[in-house]
Parts: sequence; C-alpha cells; structure tokens
Amino acid sequence: MKKELGTVMLLSVVLLSGCGSDKPAAVTQGSGESPSKQVITQSVQDTDAKLIASSEKEQIKLYETKDGVIVDINGSQKKFNWKILRGVTGPRISYVDLTGDGKEEAVIILVTGHGTNLDTNEAHVLNGENLSEIKVQNVDGIVANLETEVKQNGNELLIKAKAQGKEYKFSKNVSELALAHKPDDKFENKLYFGDIILNNLKDQKLTVNIGGFVKPINGVLPDYVCTVHVTYKYDEALNEFVADQIEVTPDE
Repeated sequence: MKKELGTVMLLSVVLLSGCGSDKPAAVTQGSGESPSKQVITQSVQDTDAKLIASSEKEQIKLYETKDGVIVDINGSQKKFNWKILRGVTGPRISYVDLTGDGKEEAVIILVTGHGTNLDTNEAHVLNGENLSEIKVQNVDGIVANLETEVKQNGNELLIKAKAQGKEYKFSKNVSELALAHKPDDKFENKLYFGDIILNNLKDQKLTVNIGGFVKPINGVLPDYVCTVHVTYKYDEALNEFVADQIEVTPDE
C-alpha cells in the first residue's frame, strides 16, 4: 500500500511540474555567457511578472516585475533593472541585425521622461544569443564634443553649432520663441541639451535626435531651437554603438 501511495504522489508531482504558464519559466543572470552556460537564478512563476510588450513576431517578450523587467528572447530570459513609466507610450521592441554580423539583436526603446518641453527615451540593445547588453554611447558624451555659441543682438539670437568639423549657423528672434519672454530678457551664451532625447530605428540603424535649446539667464524653462541628428555605428573593437554621423538642423 505504501509503495502504491508513493507512486501516486510521484506521478502527481510530475504532472504538476508540466503545467503551462503565460510567464517565462526562469530568469538568467550575467552577461557574456552562451544560453547553454547561463545559470538559472530565479523562478518567474514565483514573481508578479506581467507581459507588457513583444516584438512583431514575438521573438522578444518584455515582462515587468516589481523591481525591473525580464527580457525573453526565443525562450532565454534575463532580468534587468530598467524602469517602466506609466501613462506614456509603451515600449517599442524590434528584432534586427544592427551589428552587421548576420545575427539579430533585440532593440528595446523605453520612455524615460515626458512633460512640458520634456520628451526623452533610452535605447537598450541586447545580443540575441546570450542577452548581454551592448553599450550605446551616452548622449552627454556626444554633445560634449559639440561647439555651440549663442550671441544676442537685441531681439535676435545668432546661433552657431559645430559638429565633426562642420559649422551650422542660424538665427532666432526672441519674440518668435515658443515661450513668452520680456523684450529685455538675456540668454546664456551656449546651447542647452537634455530635455529632448529620442532614440529610433531607421533603415536598420540606431539613431537619436537631441533637442538644442536657448536658455534665459533668469528664466526657468529653455526654448527649443534646433535638433542634433545622430546616426550610430557599431564599433566591433569596443563592442559599442558610437556616434558616426552628426547633423544640426534649426527648428522651423
């Protein structure tokens, strides 16, 4: 009798362990490892993971957890501490070859800021096989290499920007700026960046548009006057996406 009871209990365990779930089976941790060598560190059935986005053909699935996200690429999972904002456009996910090696990477673009004169997102690129994150050159590092100048001549602002040896010149009238200003308002002598950072995919290339602003010396909010368009390229030696082409266009 005991032998028969043990057999029934064992069969029940096997059947229960085979039950399906809408959540990924497990999470892996660490980078640079092949899927076969990754170590399972957490059972996702024990978390509150919720599916929030996926790629067009569902090769990539993004789950939100209490303290971050779980990325699932073709059945392999890994946890990241990315934050998901509420009340904004949801994550954009693509499965595309960005490095030129014939293998697809996961590209996940998340909104990081939204409000008055504020519109920012960030791009995450993951190796499609081992889920390690490939670095994308920071916007701060890109704009640090730009030379900008703002000269004020009464109501007119004369603006210069130099990128990759090419100089861009244009002007703006203070009275035509989007925000209201007093006729005698003075502006800082260089452009301000950071309130508009929009990553995107274009023709299988990662791009970012960075808003350039003029900032009143005694004001609170800056005024948008131009966009810095950046196209990234993959640097194999650095294993990083770095700025390749940079162009500045005035706001029309």
